[in-house]
Amino acid sequence: MATAVGNNAAKEHRLAELREFLMSRRARITPAEAGLPDGGARRRTPGLRREEVAVLAGVGVSWYQWLEQGRDISVSPQVLDSVARVLRLSPAERRHLYVLAALNPPAPEVDPAARDMCAGLRRLIDAWMPFPAHIMDMYWNTIMYNDSASLVLGMRPEASQNCLISFFTDPIYRSRSADWERLAPQVVAQFRAACSECPDDDGFRAVVEEAKEVSAEFAALWERRDVSPGGQTRKEVGHPVVGELHLEATQLRVPARPDLTIVMHTPLPLADTEAKLAWLLSPEARRGAMYPIAG
Repeated sequence: MATAVGNNAAKEHRLAELREFLMSRRARITPAEAGLPDGGARRRTPGLRREEVAVLAGVGVSWYQWLEQGRDISVSPQVLDSVARVLRLSPAERRHLYVLAALNPPAPEVDPAARDMCAGLRRLIDAWMPFPAHIMDMYWNTIMYNDSASLVLGMRPEASQNCLISFFTDPIYRSRSADWERLAPQVVAQFRAACSECPDDDGFRAVVEEAKEVSAEFAALWERRDVSPGGQTRKEVGHPVVGELHLEATQLRVPARPDLTIVMHTPLPLADTEAKLAWLLSPEARRGAMYPIAG
């Protein structure tokens, strides 16, 4: 009984939020922005009327009125998308509308206002020094990396810029990864999880086909069909200069840029890893680095 009451209260709250959200979004769109005459003195508010939203979205006036009143009616993704288009909802607002309407939200999209975030993300990974950090896109193509990722993990311009392909084909990375065999199944399972977010995307299929061609090990692991979300992964690196390093790689997502993943490596309290990283990135050590730092 208590559960039913709680569910009803949650539903009433959701529908009330839906009502207030739609009203607030409608109020901010002027008739001129929607391509309609302003209605002159007859218009009491600067925003669109309910019937105008309904006509522009191609839905029934009564149905839209019921939706905005927070009535418990059935909705479809197609109709919500039409309403979102008329109300000029951002990607985040569109997902919010789906949630309030009790539908599974669409895949996250890049907010146009957040497309120019790369300079700030560069500052972020550079500030993470002397610890390795890099940023990859949805297909695991490397977008940028800091100097520590170059010196510790061997990231460099001449290597494959796809992290999945590089994991299986880059001899420098593989020679430094002391636990490569343990990590390989995790890496493949995490990439399959990333693929599952966009099952019809040709970009993911292209990466998988290339990985199969260049690595029989990847092909065998891919056939296992294991799935694992990205999170935290422990890595043991055997560096040619400072020796054993123990790192914890954490994948982070920025809601405004769901197409990007930030991978930040934190030293574990083993083998004096933190001090070794600090020395490796010191001017003295960098003068004798085996591989030049990528610009």
